[in-house]
Amino acid sequence: MAERVTIVQVAARAGVAISSVSSALNDRPGVSPATRRRILKAAEELGYVPSLRGRSLSSKRAFAVGLVVQRDPNVLELDPFFASFIGGIESVIGSRGYALVLQMGSGQAETLDRYRRLAADRRVDGVFVSEIMIDDPRIPLLEDLRLPAVGINSDRSGFPFPSVRQDHRVGIERLAAHLVELGHRKIAHISGPREFVHARHRETAWRAALAALGADAGPVVEGDFTYAGGVRAADTLLASESGATAVMCANDLMAIGFIARALDLGLKVPGDVSVAGYDGIEMGGYVRPTLTTLKTSPRRLGAEAARLLLDSVDGRDVEDMDIPPVELVVRTSTGVPAVDVLGGAA
Repeated sequence: MAERVTIVQVAARAGVAISSVSSALNDRPGVSPATRRRILKAAEELGYVPSLRGRSLSSKRAFAVGLVVQRDPNVLELDPFFASFIGGIESVIGSRGYALVLQMGSGQAETLDRYRRLAADRRVDGVFVSEIMIDDPRIPLLEDLRLPAVGINSDRSGFPFPSVRQDHRVGIERLAAHLVELGHRKIAHISGPREFVHARHRETAWRAALAALGADAGPVVEGDFTYAGGVRAADTLLASESGATAVMCANDLMAIGFIARALDLGLKVPGDVSVAGYDGIEMGGYVRPTLTTLKTSPRRLGAEAARLLLDSVDGRDVEDMDIPPVELVVRTSTGVPAVDVLGGAA
């Protein structure tokens, strides 16, 4: 095994003091631009790789950021959104010498304890806050811990940390208009768990969009963002007499589960019931019928959140960021209503 190149060797090659090398490699002031270039060139020629342990000791940083997810691991495995979101984070933090610490909490108490341990052990310099809940107990905890944080799709008011958001309203309005133009007059909704801020946002936007179009909001069945939850929601809704001819689901996994159950029951999608999702996961283009959906940008959300968090860790002033809104993708799971299978005659 080749010996590790040290900062002493870089200093000797560049003909400067060790302190100058440290300043240049850690992007700190104190060296001229010409000297900085000479040091960086020497480091590259020698194949110098900075020691994370050394950087941490000298800067009193962990050079890591945290993401604590409160979900069952088996459920998380089935949700492609998180893989893309994490990919976005990694695309930014790696180039800045940071690592991602991913932890999972099976319940609220365990999740809060994870944050406390990350802060107490100084294992991370900041954290991402995703799947924000109404009256989320993580928020006051993070304020008490004085841990830099960035929220994902938080409320615009009352959230004390910077946040990255993707507007859902425009896309939901376009999806509602698409269904109404097809002839649907009553549209049901499979929501996410209502303790989640983004689940409530989507339900509120669905109601407002239908009201603006003069269409009726059908029943709401609360789901859990899983395929199995979509199956259960289909059993509930298809057994009702709601009069709805289309269903808007709060995510794609539930929509795919709903479609599978409807087909198992002998119904046609979209002939008997139209179904639309939300997220734009790749799987939606492979199932049959292909899924009409609202395409989000989880990779962009992750990347922009990572930039905000690292800038916050560096002590820079950061502001909320809005990325382009979700986009409507029309596929074959929505069509003209033929029969009012959710109750009564068409």
